[in-house]
Amino acid sequence: MKLRESGKGRIRCGELGEDRLIAQLVARLKSRREVIAGPGDDCAVVAAPGEGRLLLLKTDCVVEGVHFSPHESASAIGWKAMARVLSDFAAMSGQPQFALVTLIAPADREVRWAGEIYRGLQRVADRFAVAIVGGETSDIDGPAVISISAVGTVEKDRWVSRAGGKAGDALFVTGKLGGSIRKKHLRFIPRIEEARWLTGHFRIHAMMDLSDGLGADLPRLAKASSLGFAVEESALPRTRGCSIEEAINDGEDYELLFALAPNDAASLQTKWRKKFPRLPLTRIGSLTRHSSLVTRHSFHGYVHFQ
Repeated sequence: MKLRESGKGRIRCGELGEDRLIAQLVARLKSRREVIAGPGDDCAVVAAPGEGRLLLLKTDCVVEGVHFSPHESASAIGWKAMARVLSDFAAMSGQPQFALVTLIAPADREVRWAGEIYRGLQRVADRFAVAIVGGETSDIDGPAVISISAVGTVEKDRWVSRAGGKAGDALFVTGKLGGSIRKKHLRFIPRIEEARWLTGHFRIHAMMDLSDGLGADLPRLAKASSLGFAVEESALPRTRGCSIEEAINDGEDYELLFALAPNDAASLQTKWRKKFPRLPLTRIGSLTRHSSLVTRHSFHGYVHFQ
């Protein structure tokens, strides 16, 4: 894509797009030998002081007017802010432990609103045994922002990245896709329990959570594994009333997308139905050696700065 420069010869963030902007920003960051996985995955992974485990670190935010409407329930907004971060721990089979909260809001916002934000934050934290241990507050002449930073751990032999997929791997998604705007994006449950069960019973090659939609996140997983993908669009598990296009591109599903050896697929589906009878698990396609795949629907999802 040829980038258009402004009148002063400057390239805008929106002209780069989210993925290219991030790649440019992190290209010159310095690392340390303790860093196992840095920018580009769902969480950063670093060596832990003790043996047998790794540290996971993650920060995320929700912005008024982008991730939530000012008219929505403050408790639900708080739930989403914390659950988004914990969903990234699920993507790597991690166990979150501690969180910091930064609340940025206009000075004229009601105190009761802030209290309800924290009520929602605490509800998710309690459900997953996460302690909120501090944070920061600030006023702003603009939209409210809630930012969460969290730390946790994962066993060295159970952490999963996006980059381990193999050609021929079966692709699965949990739950149903599409329709996030119908309040799904405010009441989803991070799939931590499901991810922990998966890595405890199967060798999961690659995994991530669907925060930006299958249309954006599946190409990311395939690219991280230097592979392409094939999707059986008619098999996609759709929220009632959603089209295939919406299931692919709506975003904010927060379900797990993962790859494992095709020989394990039948066993996985049988055991999954017994363990999680109320949560669908659907085989949607496979990872392939070549990415020159033509699909009936476009794959784009939701991407910031675009």
